[in-house]
Amino acid sequence: MHPSVHAQRTPDKAALIVAETGESWSYAELEARSNRAAHLFRAAGLAIGDTVAIFCDNRAEFYELVWGAQRAGLIYVCVPAKLTAPEVAYIVNDSGAKLLVASAALGEVAAALPGLLPGVQRYLLDGELPGWSGWEAATAPLPATPIADERAGIDMLYSSGTTGRPKGVRVALPEVAELAAPNVLMMLAQALYKLSGESIYLSPAPLYHAAPLRWSMTVQRLGGTVVMMRHFEPEAALAAIARYGVTDSQWVPTHFVRLLKLPEAVRTAYDLSSLRTAIHAAAPCPVPVKRAMIDWWGPVLYEYYAGSEGNGLTTIDSAQWLAHPGSVGKAAYGVLHICDDAGEEVPPGTEGLVYFEGGGVFEYHNDPAKTAEARHPKGWTTLGDIGRLDEEGYLYLTDRKSFMIISGGVNIYPQEIENRLVTHPKVADVAVIGAPCPDMGERVVAVVQPLDMAEAGPALAEELARWCRAELSGVKTPRQFDFTDALPRAPTGKLYKRLLRDRYWGKESRIV
Repeated sequence: MHPSVHAQRTPDKAALIVAETGESWSYAELEARSNRAAHLFRAAGLAIGDTVAIFCDNRAEFYELVWGAQRAGLIYVCVPAKLTAPEVAYIVNDSGAKLLVASAALGEVAAALPGLLPGVQRYLLDGELPGWSGWEAATAPLPATPIADERAGIDMLYSSGTTGRPKGVRVALPEVAELAAPNVLMMLAQALYKLSGESIYLSPAPLYHAAPLRWSMTVQRLGGTVVMMRHFEPEAALAAIARYGVTDSQWVPTHFVRLLKLPEAVRTAYDLSSLRTAIHAAAPCPVPVKRAMIDWWGPVLYEYYAGSEGNGLTTIDSAQWLAHPGSVGKAAYGVLHICDDAGEEVPPGTEGLVYFEGGGVFEYHNDPAKTAEARHPKGWTTLGDIGRLDEEGYLYLTDRKSFMIISGGVNIYPQEIENRLVTHPKVADVAVIGAPCPDMGERVVAVVQPLDMAEAGPALAEELARWCRAELSGVKTPRQFDFTDALPRAPTGKLYKRLLRDRYWGKESRIV
């Protein structure tokens, strides 16, 4: 299926609602706008297989752009809206994009881009800036009917740069050129989560990331309605569920943490009875957090483990998770393998690098070394995560291999410590890193964002140390607690841990 099909069958149905304002686009309007976008791309000289870049905040026009690019057979690169001008220019240049569309809401950064991207065509949404053409003026006179050479395109999304410069995850254009041809994600959405044309789907995260973009586009493929939040706020998310009768939704663990920190009176003030699926991913959810969410929302939580690379997928529902707490599920796409550093498979219960066999094929754009590093000699691929399988085939993730701390020869995974600390009632957010230590090689440091910065200090540090020691061994208990008013996180909740780590190792670091 495809939005163009629904524009014919149910033209007046809402394809999109902006949660904060109630602005609504019908499938007929999405069809007309995406057709005009496709005509502009062709008029600008973009042919099938070319690349277009999109640098926008969450706004309705985002869907006009991605669906226009998709139906023009283009590779569309969604650039994170929080980046600086040099960081945006790096991604646009690295991707080979011939045209960039940006939002005037990102004015300061957008204003600096013409000087950094002189050879790239540039269009600006909802405003004027020197060096930019107006998107609305350029598309208004173009036909609202399809281009003559429609062909299915695909996204190329960039990693968030947690361990170095971001790399584009490149996959081939769909083998089947037909716009309405089914894809793997659409079939999984129907089979696993019962998403359909009746779905009212809340998307609270930035659309430039893989899950919000792909899952919300999948809902529109199926003919459902996407309720898009421009910015995530926990109480506003609850209000959106109640106001729009949201049936399905997508989250990350940091959303759950913030929701659970709301006062009880706020949490119980909204009717959430319409919610039948709360899908979450991006990072393993701390066990107490997920248990509290299931207690609150009921058995509607569905977790999966996957990456932008599309090389595999595990899934787990609430009942399965309650029987296997901490697991991210069993393989639903691809076959799981756990391997040691020599590439040999290890038995159940033993930790190692997680590989998928038989999933999607990908490469890292312009980085053959990184592509090769993600490959097993048998052709399996990895996202760089450490984990273990139990006897039933359920996967438990330990941490990213690159985040492992080695202290006195002992391997320590920060995630376990972070999962413990974030459940402390005085902690809003936390990151655990390894800092240099002359005796042990590395020492464990917790960088904590307290709920109240006025409480930051030695007394809270000692309280948190006792909290850790109650469940963790001494070697895992942080030797140092530092406090900050905010951690460097992407809007999706992904932590830029390298930025923190480099401060302690005396390195200058940037997100890209």
